[in-house]
Amino acid sequence: MTAELSGKVALITGGSRGIGYGVAEALVARGDRVAITGRNEDSLKEAVEQLGSDRAIYIAGKAHDEAHQAIAVERTMEAFGRVDFLVNNAGTNPVFGPIADLDLGVARKVFETNVISALGFAQKTWHAWQKENGGAIVNVASVAGIAPSPFIAAYGVSKAALINLTQQLAHEFAPKVRVNAIAPAVVKTKFAQALYEGREEEAAASYPLARLGVPSDIGGAAAFLTSEQSDWVTGQTLVVDGGIFLNAGVG
Repeated sequence: MTAELSGKVALITGGSRGIGYGVAEALVARGDRVAITGRNEDSLKEAVEQLGSDRAIYIAGKAHDEAHQAIAVERTMEAFGRVDFLVNNAGTNPVFGPIADLDLGVARKVFETNVISALGFAQKTWHAWQKENGGAIVNVASVAGIAPSPFIAAYGVSKAALINLTQQLAHEFAPKVRVNAIAPAVVKTKFAQALYEGREEEAAASYPLARLGVPSDIGGAAAFLTSEQSDWVTGQTLVVDGGIFLNAGVG
């Protein structure tokens, strides 16, 4: 059942599936309306149908495209008259291998999508609504941004930058806007499929909670960080990892 309208509106990047859709689902369930972005228009249409066309709209485009960022914020304002929450979830990880052989062009692409796009959306949301009216921003980072992650170094370094960007924005946008990050471990999505496909039981065995994450785990965290229950929380990174970091240093 969908809750009565809360009057709040969220813009969620990469919201057609996986973690982004899990966040959208959680916010719609509590009564928010959402605008979701992504590259695949068919996936976006399907997501809006599932979320409810009275509660959701979509804007197709590439997250790192500044014109798309501007259009997404503009369309959200036109449709709903406000944008209280921004969830920067869009991300990419197109390369797997040692950092010594990392193509620098690929590294730039990773940063454009995972860091620069988050900054662009934050700037545009700030100027369109949040500067005068307040709100909250949630950046979806990763445990790879907290500790080294062999063979996905570009992704990890970009998420470390996103965590620092979270702190910078939290300091500058206070007291009107709270800015926090979520750092998930492996969540069962198409994006992370290569990390567990065909070996899920083995992959989950090292997690104290004995399972991998699912999108609703991150949706719940995002709902908390955009709620009144977190009104005194800003500049923080909430690790949502099934306890995997508890194994650090254990032989």
